Amino acid sequence: MVTIDNSVPIEITIDDLRLQSPRKDKLAQIFRELEFKSLVDKFSEHAELSKKDYRLILKLEELRSLIKTIRKKGMVCLDTETTSKDYLMAELVGISFCVEPGIAYYLPLGHIYNGVNPQIDIGDALGLLKDILCDDRVEKIGQNIKYDAEVLARYGIHLKGMTFDTMVASYVIDPTLRQHNLDYLAQHYLSYKMLSYEEVTGHNKDKGLGAVDMDKAKEYSCEDAEITLLLKSILEEKLKTTDNYTLFQDLEMRLIPVIMDMEMTGIRIDVDFFKAMSEAFADELSSIEGRIIDLAGEEFNINSPQQLGYILFEKLKLPWKKKTRKKTGYSTDVEVLTELAVQHEVPNLLLRFRTISKLKSTYLDALVNMVNPLTGRIHTSYNQTVTATGRLSSSNPNLQNIPIRTEEGREIRKGFIADEGHLLLSADYSQIELRVFAHYSEDPVLLQAFESGEDIHTRTGAEVFDLDPRMVTPEMRRMAKMINFGIIYGMGPIKLAKELGIPKKVAQAYLDNYYERYKGVKDLKEEILSRVRQNGYVTTLLKRRRYLPNINSDNGNLRAEAERAAINTPIQGTAADLIKMAMINIAERLRRENLSTKMLLQVHDELVFEVPQEELNSATRLIKDEMEGVYPLNIPLKVDINWGNNWGEAH
Repeated sequence: MVTIDNSVPIEITIDDLRLQSPRKDKLAQIFRELEFKSLVDKFSEHAELSKKDYRLILKLEELRSLIKTIRKKGMVCLDTETTSKDYLMAELVGISFCVEPGIAYYLPLGHIYNGVNPQIDIGDALGLLKDILCDDRVEKIGQNIKYDAEVLARYGIHLKGMTFDTMVASYVIDPTLRQHNLDYLAQHYLSYKMLSYEEVTGHNKDKGLGAVDMDKAKEYSCEDAEITLLLKSILEEKLKTTDNYTLFQDLEMRLIPVIMDMEMTGIRIDVDFFKAMSEAFADELSSIEGRIIDLAGEEFNINSPQQLGYILFEKLKLPWKKKTRKKTGYSTDVEVLTELAVQHEVPNLLLRFRTISKLKSTYLDALVNMVNPLTGRIHTSYNQTVTATGRLSSSNPNLQNIPIRTEEGREIRKGFIADEGHLLLSADYSQIELRVFAHYSEDPVLLQAFESGEDIHTRTGAEVFDLDPRMVTPEMRRMAKMINFGIIYGMGPIKLAKELGIPKKVAQAYLDNYYERYKGVKDLKEEILSRVRQNGYVTTLLKRRRYLPNINSDNGNLRAEAERAAINTPIQGTAADLIKMAMINIAERLRRENLSTKMLLQVHDELVFEVPQEELNSATRLIKDEMEGVYPLNIPLKVDINWGNNWGEAH
């Protein structure tokens, strides 16, 4: 079939083809970019810290000497070691301090190793430290310093002078990084592999750091403090070169004490109300399940996708839409059930069953179990370093996710109540994202609509459907609202058609009409996309960056996703920045004017306060002034304020 030419000159030898040792430096760099943590650990040529002088503080005179050193330096990097990740339950085990690279100190406070306890009495130690920790002239540096500050606050020490958080700095520099924890940052910026908690605690993991040898604990904790200090100088420089230092310093760092107060204050819930509602939901779930089984004509487990798929598509002969991801059965997700709900009662009942079941388990039952026994309140955690747009997120429990559009969601909010003699006040930005959008686009039609106080969705309906605003029906307004928000979220004709249940051609015509009437919007989108393709990132009004590496991708889906994020981020991110700024300003004014009103919750565009009844008028004026006057946009910001005995009434 062929003749092999075996006289072709070959430049390489067999030895050249032998497998060589891996080029670890190059591999580590690639794995770091791809965030393959275990492979980074395996292939990094780990740097060593040039000098490791870690010292135990076991005598009062040693502690006094350290305090003098800190005072002289005017700054300290600190890290607390505790018994729990939950600051409300955590007891102090020790604190490490670092004021210069190479030297760090560990102060054991709660060690029980071998029954020997030569450490300084915790009361005496904190008594000495209080003066310097509560002095805002001494700069405090930390990694997730909010946690350290909350733990110390429970011991009566209110940490002042928090100027640099490496976790928050990393997030501001690049919010798209998947991790901002210390291990990752040490790898990423210093090529340094840190001691792990498991390595130090070994078989005593459940007993915690307090059960291990103090010298081991010292190595672990001092390393945390020193690495944090080393990262500080690197991250500070990066913040300055990316023009993000002002955002970091004036917004994110100033927000930390505000969030701390909110988390530690918590919010009261009506436990009896939730229990009664949970029982009512349990009865309804039982009733729905019985009705579904009657309609199916046989007993089956409605929580089993496999059994449910059989009932819907083989027994009831409903048209199946798609298979599961692994192609092993029929998909019974929300999208499928919603389409089938118009054809048969069972899919409709299943949607109701799932909604009620989720609300019952996620909120009614879970929240009752999360009431803190010491405070009698629910304490959520606000995360500054999670979302790509700059928004705060809420966890343990997530109080930003309670559905507001459903009757059940609104009912659940009634279970969040004010203390005796207080009211809950809700201050909600009205259409802030659309107002920010109008500011950015400088579209005269949009600006004029907001200036005159027109209903923006009715106005859009009139423009898109070419009608007098008085002729716009509620259904047209709903469609216009979807278009308004769809434009912000980078929605194209296919997605819009799906959301509105209309043909793609009709959706395209609506979008064409929109861009024809709102020319400033079209120009803005083109300008944003042009800039991001050139720079690789978008910014908010306050210069927060979001990098979009797929903006020039050859993969159409990845590129389209990046384009949607490019349009959405400046709008949603700016709205997030403005509410953060308002939170800082409100907190400072409440303190300045000696009001007892407390900020409790932030739910996207809404702030919730607990207000003594006698402060209602003054607090309302203050909150409205600060929220509406937070930043001079081309059009006014508007805030809706309501109050009541519970969160539901405050809406």
